[in-house]
Amino acid sequence: MSVTVEIPAPRRKSVIPGGTLYRGREGMWSWVLHRITGIGIYFFLLVHILDTALVRVSPEAYNAVIGAYQTPLMGVAEIALVAAIVFHAFNGLRIILVDFWNIGTKHHVALFYVVIGLWVVTMLAFTPRHLMNVFGW
Repeated sequence: MSVTVEIPAPRRKSVIPGGTLYRGREGMWSWVLHRITGIGIYFFLLVHILDTALVRVSPEAYNAVIGAYQTPLMGVAEIALVAAIVFHAFNGLRIILVDFWNIGTKHHVALFYVVIGLWVVTMLAFTPRHLMNVFGW
């Protein structure tokens, strides 16, 4: 005679995936984009300082580097740089409001969409004019 013992399946203790509080919502995307744009701006500033310092080492090399920056590819890359700076600035203001405004945390999602809206409007105003300068339209 055999006895069958049924062992219950282990219960899920948490519905949070991977043990994290983030679930891919606005707060997480704001955080991620702020870090990515901050790192991008940091590396731009590092390269900018190095290429500007090059003028003291060799003015000819400096002129060659500046000449390389005046290509259409770099003109389009400037759009990405401006996009990063504008998002980082607007999102930084949102972070200040969330941190120091009594009801900032309550409205952080709406503030995120305000940041996205301001960013889109700013980039729509900047991009065509910049492309006209880059391509000589």
